[in-house]
Amino acid sequence: MVYVNFVSRVNWRHKGVSSIAQTMGKITLITGGARSGKSAHALALAGGSGEHARHAAFIATAEPLDDEMRARIAHHRASRPRDFETIEEPVKITEAIQALDGRATIAIIDCLTLWVSNLMQAGMSDDEIFACVENLAQALERAPFASVIVTGEVGSGIVPDHPTARRFRDLLGWTNQKIAARADSVLMMVAGLPMRVK
Repeated sequence: MVYVNFVSRVNWRHKGVSSIAQTMGKITLITGGARSGKSAHALALAGGSGEHARHAAFIATAEPLDDEMRARIAHHRASRPRDFETIEEPVKITEAIQALDGRATIAIIDCLTLWVSNLMQAGMSDDEIFACVENLAQALERAPFASVIVTGEVGSGIVPDHPTARRFRDLLGWTNQKIAARADSVLMMVAGLPMRVK
């Protein structure tokens, strides 16, 4: 298993991914608090080479369920380079990653925070969500392109008083741990500045 992973992580570097992504590794996880610069830094990494940015994909997990979220989505769309292929997929992001085989050199997933929330809203159990996370991790490892995954850090504040909020906090924390364990690089964003954790 170690040998197979090693071979896959060598071979992907010859498929034309961006030079910045090569220095970070195949899988990069970016975490941090609200408005810490996570999405902007993900775009900076993915668009580090103008040539390869034309082969970049952006998988957006947000849904326009209210005016505030619609405004946030509009802001993100406006800040995204026009040559990114945008895929709006709130739940089936593993399938979205798999469908990019042969079409992308790098992909951004933004973000796991809303994805986990969407899975909860879909009525999934904890075990079903963990299975989805494992499937995503495997898809990212098998993909012939680099990926930058954005997530939120929600476990540093007070303990939520509502059971659903506590469940979300725990599920996202476990999700972040699993993806971080498989990532080559993990960054923590603080006031717009990236701190290398792994």
